[in-house]
This record gives sequence, structure tokens and C-alpha cells, in this order.
Amino acid sequence: MKTNIGSYDVAVRFVGGCLIAMWGVQKETWWGLLGLLPIITALAGYCPLYTLLHIDTTARDH
Repeated sequence: MKTNIGSYDVAVRFVGGCLIAMWGVQKETWWGLLGLLPIITALAGYCPLYTLLHIDTTARDH
């Protein structure tokens, strides 16, 4: 699996996912689980939606 998420995109996904997850846990809603999705894609460095849309943000890291 080729990575298609650049370093800035990873940072935004990870921080945003953590914020959503913490908010969901605090409010005791299912949003906490939804926050795991951007965290997982950030850690994997791969986004299936980007593949479908032919987006690759790794080229912008140079």
C-alpha cells in the first residue's frame, strides 16, 4: 500500500481526530469513535478516499 498522505495532512488528521475523539468521550457520544478514523488514516499514511479521487498530498512535502 503506497502512502498518499503528506506530513502536513498527517498532522492535521491526527490532531483533528484526537480533538474529535476527546470531545466524543467527554460528551459520551459516538463521535468519539468517529474521531478514530482520521487518526487511523494518519498513522497508516494512506487514505482510501484519496485513492478514489486520485489525490496525493505527499508530492507537496518537497
